Amino acid sequence: MALKKAGRLPQAAVLKQILKRCSSLGRKQGMGGGEEEEGLPLDVPKGHFVVYVGEKRSRFIVPISFLTHPEFQTLLRAAEEEFGFHHDMGLTIPCEEVVFRSLTSMLS
Repeated sequence: MALKKAGRLPQAAVLKQILKRCSSLGRKQGMGGGEEEEGLPLDVPKGHFVVYVGEKRSRFIVPISFLTHPEFQTLLRAAEEEFGFHHDMGLTIPCEEVVFRSLTSMLS
């Protein structure tokens, strides 16, 4: 049984904030002329979000469905502990790129 730390948002609320900032869900539909809207890149397809992984902060676009996998949720908890979720850049995952690639290939 996990205890909720004081001052922390429920996981669902945190995930909603991440998705709004890092995914196509936060972008207004039907607008744009090749530019970023509200700081969100236009190359992120609907139903996906951006994460940055490894020392070089390699950029990955991953499906939102990954959020339901316990293995990916473990990475999200590690990201929250190390970096927090309150930054302008997309979500940063504290994981080696090769490990992240291996995990995402298993989840796909």
